[in-house]
Amino acid sequence: MNLTTNYKFYIALKYLKAKRSEKFISLITIISILGVILGVMTLIIVISVMNGFEKQLRDKILGVNSHIIVSKMSGNIDNYHPLIDKLEKIDSIEAVTPFIYRQAMLSNGDSVSGVVVRGIDVSLDKNVTTFSKSIVEGSINSLYESDNRSIIIGKELAKLLGVTIDDKVNIISPFGRITPMGMTPKMARFTVKGIFSTGMYDYDSTLCYITIREAQSFFNMGNFITGLEVKVKNIYDVKNIAQKVKTTLGYPFWIRDWMDMNKNLFAALKLEQVTMFIILTLIIFVAAFNIASSLIMMVMEKSRDIAILKAIGARSKDIMHIFMIQGLMIGVTGTFLGTVLGLSSCFLLEKYKFISLPKDVYYISTLPVEINMIKISIIVTASIFICFLATIYPSWQASRLNPTEILRYE
Repeated sequence: MNLTTNYKFYIALKYLKAKRSEKFISLITIISILGVILGVMTLIIVISVMNGFEKQLRDKILGVNSHIIVSKMSGNIDNYHPLIDKLEKIDSIEAVTPFIYRQAMLSNGDSVSGVVVRGIDVSLDKNVTTFSKSIVEGSINSLYESDNRSIIIGKELAKLLGVTIDDKVNIISPFGRITPMGMTPKMARFTVKGIFSTGMYDYDSTLCYITIREAQSFFNMGNFITGLEVKVKNIYDVKNIAQKVKTTLGYPFWIRDWMDMNKNLFAALKLEQVTMFIILTLIIFVAAFNIASSLIMMVMEKSRDIAILKAIGARSKDIMHIFMIQGLMIGVTGTFLGTVLGLSSCFLLEKYKFISLPKDVYYISTLPVEINMIKISIIVTASIFICFLATIYPSWQASRLNPTEILRYE
């Protein structure tokens, strides 16, 4: 007799329904299901939260920096307009803008801080970065609207210097005029016309923005610029696009993309994700051991039933299939419920944001969540596969039982 698949499912399901004498086996089965639920749910929540942190961090970095930076190995770039025309002809590139990057000091009374001065072309920068969205007081257009020299500074820098909108600050460059007494610093007075907050302390405490013309004038650069910022259409294809830029411009230009410039940071985040995945997968392994132990006890409890099934024609592989189906029922049920609970928790976290974070530490007010269905699919597949592995040995043991030996003593 060859048992049909439906009959195998029927017997496996019947064995899961414990009788009074099998309450302990049923308890282990329930614990196994709860273990799988807990493992899958925790994995989904943790991985989604870490994805959220990575996305928030990436958005903040790309809000200030462009996707690709073009600079010259020998120093500053002159006659950059033909270069912009060349780059804009590449299909994958969306926009290009020039910039100036210089270190200086910013002072207000007795308060002094080292800063990075960025000279930008406001009309083009809006197309390349989302910096203008991070301005919390004033606007990016105010750099041009004032008759005086205007500057936009970071929120933390404004606190450090004790300034606000329309206050005066001094930019001091160590490279000034050469006099008989040596090099004298150059100083210029600027009016604060905007304050920005990116949520990244390093940026908010050291960056300040002026127009590219003011930067060229203050740093005696003439018509030179530090480099070009490039915005691409697909940020994840930036490696290939950077290679196209390198081929187009050739030597002596130096091409860097956002992935290379933040390689260590994102590599650390990726390592944390992998580590957490491995650690939390151990919860599923524990649940899998519970599944294996419950099946082994079930085989011992049902040895008479197995012997009868074999006596009426069931093959060894049919017996093996029954217990494998039983174990998979436990694994699939736990995985399904864990996935539902995990995704539900993520949706609730994303919608209601009921877990708050100290903003002065993380600069993110609530726990970020980013659901990645590919990673969720990997978690679900791994869980079911681990549960399947746990069924192999008990099922094999059940298939090896000798019905003659068992029925002889009944």
